[in-house]
Amino acid sequence: MNISSDPRAIPTTSSLKNQTTDPKDQELRKLRNSCREFEAIYINEMYKTMRKSVPDSGLFKKDMANTLYQEMLDMEMAKQTAQGDGMGIGKAMYEQLKEQHFPDSGS
Repeated sequence: MNISSDPRAIPTTSSLKNQTTDPKDQELRKLRNSCREFEAIYINEMYKTMRKSVPDSGLFKKDMANTLYQEMLDMEMAKQTAQGDGMGIGKAMYEQLKEQHFPDSGS
C-alpha cells in the first residue's frame, strides 16, 4: 500500500509563521514590502540610466516591442534584486522607518 501526501497540502512552520494576527506584525510586514518595492523602483531607474549610457550599436533593430521587452525585463530583474537583503537600501529604509513609527519594537 503506497500512501503519499501532497507536500503542497501540508502547512509548514514558515507558512504558518507568516499568518500572524497581530496588527503590529502586519504593519511591519507591509512596511518591509513597501521598502522592497521602493528599492525595486530605485534599481529599475538605475538600470534605465545605465542602458542610456551605452551607445546603440545598430546591430539590432530598435522597435516598440524590443523597447517594451527590455523595460519589462529590467523591472523583473530589479524586483529580483530587491528580494531578500537586496542592495541594502530597502533594509536601511525599513530599519529607519520602523524605529520612527514603532519605537518599542524589538525585532
